[in-house]
Amino acid sequence: MADGTTAGASEAAGITGAGAAGTGESGPEAGGGRWVDVAPERLARWVATFAERHGAIAIEPGRLAVTFRAADGAAAECHPPFPPLPAPAGGAWPDDPVDLAGLIAAHAAVDRTVGVFLVRLGGFAAGVFTGSPPRLVSSKVGSRLVHGRSAAGGTSQHRFARRRENQSAAAIAAAADTAVKVLVPYAERLDAMVLGGDRKAMSGARADPRLRPVMKLAVDRFLTVPDPKLAVLRDSPRLFLAVRIHLTGPA
Repeated sequence: MADGTTAGASEAAGITGAGAAGTGESGPEAGGGRWVDVAPERLARWVATFAERHGAIAIEPGRLAVTFRAADGAAAECHPPFPPLPAPAGGAWPDDPVDLAGLIAAHAAVDRTVGVFLVRLGGFAAGVFTGSPPRLVSSKVGSRLVHGRSAAGGTSQHRFARRRENQSAAAIAAAADTAVKVLVPYAERLDAMVLGGDRKAMSGARADPRLRPVMKLAVDRFLTVPDPKLAVLRDSPRLFLAVRIHLTGPA
């Protein structure tokens, strides 16, 4: 995915499409513009390429988002993971866009302990990552059978719907049980919680009162991922550490 330019230039700059990153906010949005995800270690090069394509950059710094506004009207609003950004030493933000990108990347690379909880109907995963780069130190994945919707009608349809509802409730309960076992023991050490999967399924699982000590640390960013297998859980740091960039203006 590009910054509204060509795919080749984007790949050279290390851009990853938001859809690939699994945040669930890929492509154009209703209000205009486009979202892309960039790995922190590639952000400086991305910003340099943005300036090469669009002209001199004016910086609009902030602790929740940093905007790079180019001479031709293009703008890249960068949302760092785990906001806010720390206040700059001496109170002055870097004047150079690449240096400022480096500050964002450094913030992303801070040593943290992060809990991850992924839930879809029928599948779930919970894990704890520590260090920089993040290392998975505790995890558990599981699944429960949940039938798809039936096209039948009448009594059979009602019976099937009740069975599916019971299966869904059991799956969500199993997901919550797993999260309690994996995440709650780390509650006092967690710096943040990252949630993902399917929002509806997650809303049921996270409502379990046993998870309150960790759910109070949940970040806004939600990872829309496929069936939460162990490989998906292991890949989640690539998603939750990415810098989300909202691009507007000329292509």
